[in-house]
Amino acid sequence: MRRNHAPIACVWPLEGHHAQGARLNAQVGAARPLSKRLWRDIVVAKIRMQGAVLASAGGEAGAFDLLARKVRSGDPENVEAQAARRYWQALMGPEFRRDTDGDGVNALLNYGYTVLRATVARAICAAGLHPTIGLHHSNRGNAFALADDLMEPYRPLVDRLVFNLGRDGIATVTPEAKRGLAALTGFDLASAQGMTPLHLHATRLAQQLGAVFQAGKGELDLPRAPEPLVLAGLGREGEALS
Repeated sequence: MRRNHAPIACVWPLEGHHAQGARLNAQVGAARPLSKRLWRDIVVAKIRMQGAVLASAGGEAGAFDLLARKVRSGDPENVEAQAARRYWQALMGPEFRRDTDGDGVNALLNYGYTVLRATVARAICAAGLHPTIGLHHSNRGNAFALADDLMEPYRPLVDRLVFNLGRDGIATVTPEAKRGLAALTGFDLASAQGMTPLHLHATRLAQQLGAVFQAGKGELDLPRAPEPLVLAGLGREGEALS
């Protein structure tokens, strides 16, 4: 693993999970309608989380509930991109442009997403699934396509934390910023089992996905938006992160 938490290899025993063979076969053979439905649910959860983040920052978020309702199986209208165009301008300002090679706010976002991606990738491997075989992301050069799928609903939490860092005068990837972004994996989210740290929520989500693949049906317990005050305090010492 690199110093920025990005995984570069996974040590994966051939018998590391009791259902690994069955799960890998089920993952590879998953019916396209099932994958498209799961992707729809992931996009809906992401858009609703984006709306909650905007509302917590004092922005107008009403359109995001409407956008979430428009998402169909497989998101053929790319409502995810429509929401993103509204979201970034509303959260970070009209001059902001998302840039994966940028500095400042973009560098903070990149670092936070890298930590999140590594967390989700570890959860996927622990569930006996392969991180390269995605539901939606399918670039041949992407070794973590499934991680990129499953991390989508968690991404707005990184965005809100970066927003909070900027509010507190931190605009570059400082050691303090790195600590805060890495600690996000301990942020508590509501789940069917009660409040659950993000890293454990991701572990359960990957396990659920494996079971859905094997059964050919089922639902995922995707992350639900925290209360506005919790999001507003995200990253503050002794408040939202443990």
